[in-house]
Amino acid sequence: MFGVTINLETTTPTSEVQTQTESQPQETGQWKRFALDILETIILAIVLYFGINAVSARVRVDGLSMSPTLKNGEYVLVSRLAYKTGAPERGDIIVFSFPMDTRQDLIKRVIGLPGETIRIQGGEVFVNGRKLQEPYIAQPPAYTGEWTVGEGQLFVLGDNRNDSKDSHQWGLLPIENVIGKALLIYWPPSDWKLVNHTQEVFVP
Repeated sequence: MFGVTINLETTTPTSEVQTQTESQPQETGQWKRFALDILETIILAIVLYFGINAVSARVRVDGLSMSPTLKNGEYVLVSRLAYKTGAPERGDIIVFSFPMDTRQDLIKRVIGLPGETIRIQGGEVFVNGRKLQEPYIAQPPAYTGEWTVGEGQLFVLGDNRNDSKDSHQWGLLPIENVIGKALLIYWPPSDWKLVNHTQEVFVP
């Protein structure tokens, strides 16, 4: 009798082998493209982060020293470019490095400019003898004093005059410590608004 031999070994069609071989480089290329996209995104994010920080700062208001203009816990956008071509003006709300501890950033309102004499008496502020009109303060100051602002210096006060550590306590602010000008309250959303910079108004 003739024996019949059955070959049970299966073979893969040539077309399937070619397809598998071709798919491997494609998958590798896709992963490289994916990794490159992630790297580009990270680099772009870093560039944007440092670019934005170069022209602006974001600060959190801690405490009540600028009440009612700024509230505790609000976040403020600050322009670092505001004084690159100019100087702070009276009424500007600025962020600066605290002269007594430059690790701290404070936010106050500019009241006195270089060369001016500031006198606080009877709950009123006088600049070179002229009474300053201040509709933005929480209450009249309960302290008295007189300061002469030197060149390269500013006299700053908080709008909440009797609950603010400012120039009336620690002295004059070097202009070089100024970080920028407050522009916008951006958080919380319910408080979103432009910061009110009241320019100098003297009582007639």
